[in-house]
Amino acid sequence: MRIRTPLPCLFAAALTAGGLLLTAAGPASAVTTIEVTTAAQLKSALGAAGPGDTIHLADGTYTGNFKATTPATASARITLTGSPGAVLTAGGGYGLHLNGASYWTVQGVTVTGGQKGIMIDAARGVVVDGVTVHGLDMEGVHFRTSSTDGVIRNSRIYDTGNDGRGMGEGVYVGTANTLSDKSDRIQILGNTIGPGVGGENVDIKEGTTGARIIGNTFDGGGLTGANYDDSWVDVKGNDVLVQDNTGTATSNDGYQTHSQQPGWGCGTIFKGNKSNLTTATGTTRLAVNVTNFGAGCTTTVHSSNTVTGGKGLTNIAVTP
Repeated sequence: MRIRTPLPCLFAAALTAGGLLLTAAGPASAVTTIEVTTAAQLKSALGAAGPGDTIHLADGTYTGNFKATTPATASARITLTGSPGAVLTAGGGYGLHLNGASYWTVQGVTVTGGQKGIMIDAARGVVVDGVTVHGLDMEGVHFRTSSTDGVIRNSRIYDTGNDGRGMGEGVYVGTANTLSDKSDRIQILGNTIGPGVGGENVDIKEGTTGARIIGNTFDGGGLTGANYDDSWVDVKGNDVLVQDNTGTATSNDGYQTHSQQPGWGCGTIFKGNKSNLTTATGTTRLAVNVTNFGAGCTTTVHSSNTVTGGKGLTNIAVTP
């Protein structure tokens, strides 16, 4: 439920309706803040919020699977916000599912206990900012079904892939074995991912274009190798920038590129990444292992990348 103020002058009101405290302020276009303290209220608020509204979670545990389907707009986003003490806990399934919910911002909260943490399907412009995601059977945050122009930043992801199958990426972009999922231009910025991540810290799938992986801290303690997960980042999409990241504790390589489909895994640029491979035990042990270089599928590794330990920086020529 939400309140809109019909008055053209500035106005502030607060009331209790259906167990939710709703605050409206401003002229006719004013937005609503929905104060939430229970799981039932959260489910109701996710369905009631409209463009420009904010759902504010009090600290506490919210048990269940939570889903939003209402799109907002680029100029009037819907925001779900709370502190790390506002904990969404799922017994299975998705902790938070943004299904077609374009232009939502998810800020500050903790998501734990489900199959997957935050699932973003068919949604444009979603921003995930400053969240904590952990304790999951599979991956932490997944941009899927042609979810474009999304951002995950300043967040903490760890302890994923606990179902024993050696999976559970920290951030997963796209869908494996298909080119129809065009989750393009996803930005992964300033996050801390790992340890205890059962797949790659970041996996960029074929069919996706233009991902930006910048300023993150990766910890590969938790890589199992069960599904070829032996690097912090695996790039199978096109035109990806990997820049100014720091990584430790990989089982083999720091970063890898692959062509799972012809013409994909191409155009990746590596700049300014710092790789510590001193504990790596795999066969190649490179900071950047390019498996698909060639005239039709280029990768650029700049000399600004550095490596400690292992067998070297990369297996291709380095660009100044």
